[in-house]
Amino acid sequence: MKNDKQTFVPHGVLQSPELYQYLLETSVYPREPEILKQLRDATASHPLAYYGATPDSGQFLSLLMKLLNVKKTIEVGVFTGYSLLMTALTLPEDGKVIGIDIDRKAYDIGLPFIKKSGVEHKIEFIESPALPILDKLLEDPANEGSFDFAFVDADKSNSGNYHERLLKLVKVGGVIVFDNTLWAGTVSLPDVSMIFPERKRPNWSHVIEFNKAIAVDPRVEISLIPVGDGMTLCRRLY
Repeated sequence: MKNDKQTFVPHGVLQSPELYQYLLETSVYPREPEILKQLRDATASHPLAYYGATPDSGQFLSLLMKLLNVKKTIEVGVFTGYSLLMTALTLPEDGKVIGIDIDRKAYDIGLPFIKKSGVEHKIEFIESPALPILDKLLEDPANEGSFDFAFVDADKSNSGNYHERLLKLVKVGGVIVFDNTLWAGTVSLPDVSMIFPERKRPNWSHVIEFNKAIAVDPRVEISLIPVGDGMTLCRRLY
C-alpha cells in the first residue's frame, strides 16, 4: 500500500501541510479502518480525487453518527464511496443508508471495498441526479421525518434545494451536514479572481450564498466547523 503522505491530496481549510499531516498521523490514520485506507488509495489516482471526503472529516462524521445513534441516513453525492462506506461501517447491523450520485463509474471504484467489508446490505445506491430522487421519496408521506441524518457533498448550486427537501425527510432533532462550506478557506476573500486553483472559482458564489441563507434559517440550529473543507451542521428544530 502507498504511504499515506503520498496518497493524501490536501484541499481543506488547514493551509499548513505540516500541521494537517500532524493531525492525520496523530489522530486519524491510526484509527482509520484498513478497508477505508485501501479505498482512499484506490481513489488517489482518479483525476477528480479531490472530490472524495477527507479522512479527518470521515472520522468526525462517524463519531457524530454514533453520538446521535443514527440508524437511517441519506447521502447526496457519493463519488467513489469513502464517506458512504464509512457510514455503512458506522451504522448498526440493521441500519440503512441511501446514496445518490450521477456517476456510477466512480461508485464502481469503491464497490469492491464495500463488498469486501461485508456492509453492502446496508447500502442502497441510486444512480441519478439527487433532486428527482428526493422528490420521489417525499411523495410517500411515510418517508417524511423518517431519516436520522443526511450528508450532502454534491453540486453547490443546488445546496439550497437539497436543504429544503432534506428538512422534510430528516426528523425533528435530526442532523443535516453540508460539506465544503468554507471552500478551501476562500469564502473570506473579497473577489473570485483571487481564488486559486481556478477550478474553485465557479462554485465560490454558491457556497457564500448558501452560508448566508442557512445562517438566518429559523428552522435549524447550526454550527459551521473547520473540519476538512468546512462542514455546516444543521439540527432540525421543527
